[in-house]
Amino acid sequence: MPIVQPPGGHAIYIDAAAFLPHVPALQFPGVALTAELYLQGGIRAVEIGTVMFGRKDPATGADLPAPMELVRLAIPRRVYTQSHIDYVVEVILQVFEGRQHIRGLRFTYAAPVLRHFTARFEPTAS
Repeated sequence: MPIVQPPGGHAIYIDAAAFLPHVPALQFPGVALTAELYLQGGIRAVEIGTVMFGRKDPATGADLPAPMELVRLAIPRRVYTQSHIDYVVEVILQVFEGRQHIRGLRFTYAAPVLRHFTARFEPTAS
């Protein structure tokens, strides 16, 4: 499983670019993965990548990808049991097995500032 090493005590960071190598950075693999985790298992996660940290080229206005595409899975202390963690692992492995079917996303709405809080997406055509 492509995660940032070493794993932290409060969160695991999945490398969404490595998890979904067929999804280009400007089709937001981190958001695509968080959406799939939620759809398949009700698992809430957050993208830390191009939606959150992408920028515009000042000369051309073209979108520039962030240097990393991560998905953060927070693990609050004393909240989850081992069976909860086992369930999350099972869902992630299920999503990983079917990852070739996950498509990239495109914006249908993006605020000019702090877009990751209110952005809306739809799947890309291919």
